[in-house]
Amino acid sequence: MSESRLFHRRTFLQTAAAAVAGLATGIKPARATSGVRIGEGSAAYVLDEAWGQLPAGMTWSWGCGIVVDARDRVYVTSRSTNPCVAVFGPDGALLETWTKDLPRRLGYGPDQFAATAHGLYWSQEGDQEFLYWTENVHAPKGGPRLGGRVIKTDLDGNVLFRLGNVEKESDTARPFDFTNPTDVAVAPNGDIYVVDGYGSQKVHRFDGEFKHQKTIGGPGKGPGQFSTCHGV
Repeated sequence: MSESRLFHRRTFLQTAAAAVAGLATGIKPARATSGVRIGEGSAAYVLDEAWGQLPAGMTWSWGCGIVVDARDRVYVTSRSTNPCVAVFGPDGALLETWTKDLPRRLGYGPDQFAATAHGLYWSQEGDQEFLYWTENVHAPKGGPRLGGRVIKTDLDGNVLFRLGNVEKESDTARPFDFTNPTDVAVAPNGDIYVVDGYGSQKVHRFDGEFKHQKTIGGPGKGPGQFSTCHGV
């Protein structure tokens, strides 16, 4: 598998409205005429409401992203404080949740993670797999500006690199002036594309070492301009 299987936020929210389980509801090929159906003909699916259930005490919030790794494990992030991230097996069984460790590695608490959570992208680079997280900006009154970063982690949530709103440059961090990034994708050659869709309406391209290569776009209705370049 060479491309991220990404469930974008808008589709996320539309589907969640029809499902008891909300964000992490599984979908399987249609074999019956009852229940919630999506699509037509050979591309028809029926909702499996038993898939991806959360235990008592955990709830979903606004949808942000779902990706699937090479072993068909499903990673779900939403603007919830419990869980911040949930990982399901192919059968929909909950394998683990990341509510304290990942936010702590990012220097946040669960509330701050939930306030900035947005995009999620899976990438296979050589024989390794990585997750790329996109943070919206959150500026609480009287508090520091949070978010505004792209974060690269391994599949265990260990932080490997931060790009954007960082205090200083280092081997694992590089400052960049994002307005409010919304999504990220990795090209086959390793280039990283970041959409700064809430504000600047620009798309930034970086190499695999997160060094800036080019920026296109800007707000407007003309060629090469964007209104809300939300996904990539």
